[in-house]
Amino acid sequence: MKRIGMLTSGGDCQALNATMRGVVKGLSNNLDELEVYGFYEGYKGLIYGKYRLLTSADFSGILTKGGTILGTSRQPFKLMHDPDENGLNKVEAMKHTYYKLNLDCLVILGGNGTQKTANLLREEGLNIIHLPKTIDNDIYGTDVTFGFQSAINIASEAIDCIHTTAASHNRVFIIEVMGHKVGWLTLYAGIAAGADIILLPEIPYDIDKVTKAIEKRAKAGKGFTILAVAEGAISKKDAKLSKKEYKKKLENSPYPSVSYEVAAQIQKKIGVDTRVTVPGHTQRGGAPCPYDRVLCSRLGAAAAQAIIDEDYGNMIAMKANKTVRVPLEKVAGKLKVVEKDSQIIKEAKFMGISFGD
Repeated sequence: MKRIGMLTSGGDCQALNATMRGVVKGLSNNLDELEVYGFYEGYKGLIYGKYRLLTSADFSGILTKGGTILGTSRQPFKLMHDPDENGLNKVEAMKHTYYKLNLDCLVILGGNGTQKTANLLREEGLNIIHLPKTIDNDIYGTDVTFGFQSAINIASEAIDCIHTTAASHNRVFIIEVMGHKVGWLTLYAGIAAGADIILLPEIPYDIDKVTKAIEKRAKAGKGFTILAVAEGAISKKDAKLSKKEYKKKLENSPYPSVSYEVAAQIQKKIGVDTRVTVPGHTQRGGAPCPYDRVLCSRLGAAAAQAIIDEDYGNMIAMKANKTVRVPLEKVAGKLKVVEKDSQIIKEAKFMGISFGD
């Protein structure tokens, strides 16, 4: 008998259900006896003992279903060692739930913060398998995360739709794409949808270079410009501030986000009508795209094989289109960022895309 626990933590994405289905199908097809316990609302379920025994019916028909059947929540890693409002030791509570259910393994689906807590539980002696989930594609040690391609499709479609209205009105349009710390989603969606300017957190921009790129298009007879701007895009001026100074600047800013600040600066400097569109959480929603369904099925099957092999303490990653097991201790706490001198950035610039630098 194998007893596994499963939880989804952090922000949701389109392919969580598909991944859980892949794990369970891989296990149930190769084991005679299996029990799967699902924990509700991420680590909260593990901390407070909110769970139930799942059946095959729970995993039927969820390959194409977005969100997560278990629910999710954000539990900051930096607060995991702090007692809750009632003085409960959260780490000890999670261990208690694990051992109470006599689990052989805990399968954890989530992003960077989730991964750090997964590694903490590994250090505490629990058998852990982590599966890399995030639309940001910023988990170190894997070529791609599930949810990323589905989010690219949605963000790209949003930019595609803006193109026609931008061309009709000869306007500058800014589409704000999710991504506070890294710009993978903005970069891929921007290139895929033909954005003229792409602003990323990793490449601080100069607003004068942004406006020059817009004017260059105008002189070439192109009356509109499309900017794909990441939530965490930052100017060269602001990048020189300390974290404390920048946080204070944001708190006192009259703009709801960097995109609106960029729009105001463009209008002020060159007098061009500039509009902002924010797709927001639509980028996390809807059904997973076919690419993610295949990716998640493969990652889930590989996770199941690792459990059968009793090879724990790993993240199941994709490397060169192959599933591999990567020790959590080697990747937890690391961030995969867009390198400003990477090949994809050079190729984008070669095609004339401006990064405002």
